[in-house]
Amino acid sequence: MSAKSQVAKAAVSGAEGAEAGTPPSMPLSPYLVMGAAILFPGVGQLLNNQPQRALTMLFFMILLGMITMYTAPENASFVGRYAGGFAVYSISVLDAYRWARVRYEVARAAQRKAAGA
Repeated sequence: MSAKSQVAKAAVSGAEGAEAGTPPSMPLSPYLVMGAAILFPGVGQLLNNQPQRALTMLFFMILLGMITMYTAPENASFVGRYAGGFAVYSISVLDAYRWARVRYEVARAAQRKAAGA
């Protein structure tokens, strides 16, 4: 599924959640979601109402962290020893921010459309 179709799907699902004639409530700030995702892995996806995605990110974070732990040389630094887990962690933070931004902008556009109507 392309990024444009995912954004369109998010826009449709965000617009369907509101009652006729009332703007949808604003989702959490993307910066708040990103901050939570930085502090607690997987929580950003939970705040975006994506629990399955949060579990997937945590699973691969642990899996790739363990793989690099066992395959890294003994003299590798802490970050080098768990590089796979840190890579998935950074991707999960960016993913949480991206979807929070999409949800926020869709809700903002829906509110502007409702205010103009």
